[in-house]
Amino acid sequence: MKNILQLFILFSALLFSSCQKDKNKPPVEKVNDWAIALHGGAGAMQPENYTEEQIQEFKTELGKALAIGENILKNGGSSLDAVEKVVNHLEDCPLFNAGKGAVFTNDGKNELDAAIMSGIDLQAGAVAGVGDIKNPISAARKVMEASPHVMMIGKGASLFAEKNGIAIVDSSYFYTEKRFQSLQKALERDKKMGTVGCVAKDKKGNLAAATSTGGMTNKRYGRVGDVPIIGAGTYANNKTCAVSATGHGEYFIRYTVAHDISALMGYKGLSLEEAADEVVQKKLVEVNGEGGIISVDKKGNVHLSFNSSGMFRAFSTSNGERGIAIFKED
Repeated sequence: MKNILQLFILFSALLFSSCQKDKNKPPVEKVNDWAIALHGGAGAMQPENYTEEQIQEFKTELGKALAIGENILKNGGSSLDAVEKVVNHLEDCPLFNAGKGAVFTNDGKNELDAAIMSGIDLQAGAVAGVGDIKNPISAARKVMEASPHVMMIGKGASLFAEKNGIAIVDSSYFYTEKRFQSLQKALERDKKMGTVGCVAKDKKGNLAAATSTGGMTNKRYGRVGDVPIIGAGTYANNKTCAVSATGHGEYFIRYTVAHDISALMGYKGLSLEEAADEVVQKKLVEVNGEGGIISVDKKGNVHLSFNSSGMFRAFSTSNGERGIAIFKED
């Protein structure tokens, strides 16, 4: 009788252990030959504030950008090329707060930031506070590949970019009436922010992340946000994931959001979804840090996480998954 009781206790313990193991098991993940995700900024977006035509216009441009990245990755191109070219498109589109659509500072100027990172070797490049580089993300890549540095700012970054064949434009290029009027409203009320970004995994398994922004409407005193800070708004590591962030940059800097997601995967063994949501839906929410991230892991799993009411976003994978959305309920 005693032996039977001992066997019953042992069996119960093994069963409990097995149940606990299943309960804590990460969600089933897929493997994609390639994957890509992009964003055009996150914030307090409500459907009633947009016309159907405006919504369609945003989705059309997100779709065009996504197609650029898809074509590169499908044809065996690198993740670095994909993220740069996607962000180039978003920088050239006046709908988004980057490049041509950059917002204005308090003194009526445009100050742009950008960063790019390669997951294969952790090489990175960034530019900050530039006002005459047509495509800051391309300048950031040039900093990564043609200099021993990670970040360049202001006039020095522009001089370096020009000497390395990056297109320089007159500051008037960045002017759009919509953004200028946003400044006038912000001078009376609040501040607006936004960013564009892209992450990708290519067929060779290499990850890359790129982010570009016009910063915060009505910003002062040379403020720089999280975008060009490696580990805050931009990060890529082949061992874990690639991340591009958007939102209130000060919080993303303080909590090194992009790197934190990677670290949770690397050190705690969390899945991409678990790690991203731990940071965006818990850590940031607890301190009122608004925004979101796009991410892809080394297996090609994509996860988009944001705690605001909307985020312009799109993604695609080699397994045929594809989506374009704006609002939380989409």
